[in-house]
Amino acid sequence: MLRNILIVVSDMELSKLFYQEYFGLQVKTDFGENVILTEGLVLQEQKSWEQLIEADTVTGNACELFFIETDLDAFMHKIEKYMIETDQEMKIRKNFWGKRVVMLKDPDGHLIEVAERS
Repeated sequence: MLRNILIVVSDMELSKLFYQEYFGLQVKTDFGENVILTEGLVLQEQKSWEQLIEADTVTGNACELFFIETDLDAFMHKIEKYMIETDQEMKIRKNFWGKRVVMLKDPDGHLIEVAERS
């Protein structure tokens, strides 16, 4: 049984704020270098992760976090300042099955897809 998805972050406080402010996730358990958020997302500080795996962290774009928003236009308005500050394109497009979606990156470059609810 899958319980959580863990992503490695370079700045725990910035990442917690990002996921709280834009996606409404809340801290369930805070171990300092490891934080469990609601919906099963776990944040792990990079230095702690690298000690655990005894290797450097490698990041890429071969996976994504997927969120659903009831009002995609309201979400776009809420995240507009972040997108401008991080020089990300704000483009709503339709995915293969006809849903409106937007792609963005979190402060560490993890890909996030946000789709409208049916």
